[in-house]
Amino acid sequence: MTRQPHDQFAKEYLEELLTSLGEVETGKDVRSETREIDLWFVPKTSSSPQHSELGLLAKMAVTSCLFEPFRNAPNEVEIRSCLLKLYSIHGELLRQAKREKGSISEDELPCLWILTPTCSEKILAGFGATINDDWGKGVYFLPKSQKTAIVVINQLPVNEDTFWLRVLGKGKTQKKAIEELVKVSEENEQWNYLLEILASWRKNIEVKDDISDEERDLIMSLSPAYLKQREEWRQEGLQTGRQEGRQEGLQTGLQTGIQTGRQEELHLMVVSLLTARFGTLDQELSAVVRPIMELSLTERTDLLLHLSNLSREELLAKFVVN
Repeated sequence: MTRQPHDQFAKEYLEELLTSLGEVETGKDVRSETREIDLWFVPKTSSSPQHSELGLLAKMAVTSCLFEPFRNAPNEVEIRSCLLKLYSIHGELLRQAKREKGSISEDELPCLWILTPTCSEKILAGFGATINDDWGKGVYFLPKSQKTAIVVINQLPVNEDTFWLRVLGKGKTQKKAIEELVKVSEENEQWNYLLEILASWRKNIEVKDDISDEERDLIMSLSPAYLKQREEWRQEGLQTGRQEGRQEGLQTGLQTGIQTGRQEELHLMVVSLLTARFGTLDQELSAVVRPIMELSLTERTDLLLHLSNLSREELLAKFVVN
């Protein structure tokens, strides 16, 4: 169940990043098979071999390739399924070249990148996957003719080159990368859409009927991006409302409506984050919602961003609950 919303997020996230480098197709069907490729990428012929902003991801996207991102570490069967997709594509391309009286070289056949948050040494050894010095820690290549690599995200060095891939990790790895993404989006608005994708992923998880402990942790990890995106949406709404109010001469009524809507939205956001952290809110936790709302923007944001580090007792101790 966790895999489905992650699939949607990972496809949208990688598509947004890779579009500047080439043609991206998600959910590509493999003919004569009931399988679907998560993401199929073909680079632009005019693109440079290295795209500094995307670091390691750009290096991976120099040639045609398949991306198969996993939320949880794949087992042997799932990895073999990915390999089968790759070789089915190879077969299609070779048959197409033959029909067109042409040929396709080994170097022109696409490679496969399996993106996983973790991977055991046993599985890596079973597939003969080894580190290539030119790629560094965390990138394991299967024997050359298999044209496949397994990227173990939690083993990647924590630097700018790996940042974009670490967003697809889990736990502390992902949480740190998301915090970095929020900062990057503040410096460069072109990445704001990525925050919208993350916020959408969080919302898709949040509306599920049965949220697991792991999913609660994920909701908290996504909170920095969610909070920033909600604030941006709110500011856009306020700006639009002000413009419409001036045009219609209803400024006084508009301000009242904005204030009411803002408070309702803030209330829902605080309740949502508390519920994700502690489960169903009892009387004591419900009583801290209003005090949190009354904090200054800086204090409130700081509290909510670090909510995952607070115990129930620590949170209650911060407020005088009558």
